Amino acid sequence: MTTTRLPLPAHYDRAQAASWAYRPDEGALATAAAAWRKTHAIKPAAADERRVHLLLIDVQRDFCFPEGSLYVAGRSGTGAIDDSRRIAELVYQNLGVITDITTTMDTHFAYQIFFPAFWVDQADQPLTPHRVITSDQIARGEVRPNPAVAKWLCGGNYAWLCKQVRFYCDELEKAGKYQLYLWPPHCLLGSDGHALAGVVHAARLFHAFARGAQSWVEVKGGNPLTENYSVLRPEVLARWDGASLAQRNTQFVKTLLGADAVVIAGQAASHCVKSTIDDLLDEIVAFDAALAKKVYVVTDCMSSVTVPDGKGGFAADFTPAADQALARFAAAGMHLVRSTDPITSWPGL
Repeated sequence: MTTTRLPLPAHYDRAQAASWAYRPDEGALATAAAAWRKTHAIKPAAADERRVHLLLIDVQRDFCFPEGSLYVAGRSGTGAIDDSRRIAELVYQNLGVITDITTTMDTHFAYQIFFPAFWVDQADQPLTPHRVITSDQIARGEVRPNPAVAKWLCGGNYAWLCKQVRFYCDELEKAGKYQLYLWPPHCLLGSDGHALAGVVHAARLFHAFARGAQSWVEVKGGNPLTENYSVLRPEVLARWDGASLAQRNTQFVKTLLGADAVVIAGQAASHCVKSTIDDLLDEIVAFDAALAKKVYVVTDCMSSVTVPDGKGGFAADFTPAADQALARFAAAGMHLVRSTDPITSWPGL
């Protein structure tokens, strides 16, 4: 295992972290990675005695740039841009240490339960983003599912759909993690915003080509009737009538827990990162709580969702939720680390 950090390769330009338009030349990356492998005597990932799995959560354009529909600016205003730069540098400088990289991809369609188009108000008008929907609001008739979706979603059975959305909100509220929050359309499959941020995509491919490791991807979020913040499971698994709505991602849980170290970064700290680690911790506690010590959360490579109010403040700021989660993860035995320290200097590595 490499014990010192590698230099940054010549093709890397840190300014690309702020460029929506940047996309790497994948063929040139493969050529450069082959030369880099020889120059720095980098061994194939298959030879690693200690397997380090880097999980990059939702580092997609819609989250990582101001041009995106759901830019994760954090309180600084440059949150996700700075995070993408640090993620890329983490990969390049620790290339010989990181065995596998998996990128999750939030993947949505036009009508999903957490998008405004899925709902109408009492005047049959679509709702607006950045608002909460509660079970009580549905019960009072203040909001209801858009009748247009019933045909393709549940065979035209609108009464069934109304029961399902109320049940869904009830389940969310009972779980105590989230209420149903309406987001702007984001990460729509086929859109420019769905793609990975170019600077992170380049780093993961350079790693793959240099180390002979696959460029793994885990897709999440396509079920129209449930949120899927976590890559490990949707928020609600059952329907109101007792049938299954969705399933846990048990195979990927096994993949992560099979590694010697799981390193987690990405967007957003307050939502998809938080939920994924929460679910991973649940799996760990159910199996062996001591396994929490193999998880490393890279705190300077993630930011929280903030919604500006146009007056210099925030209409919504989810930073406290992320901070509370980080404290909980550390208390469980996970390591809070920074990308600016070599991976080999982290506790236990």
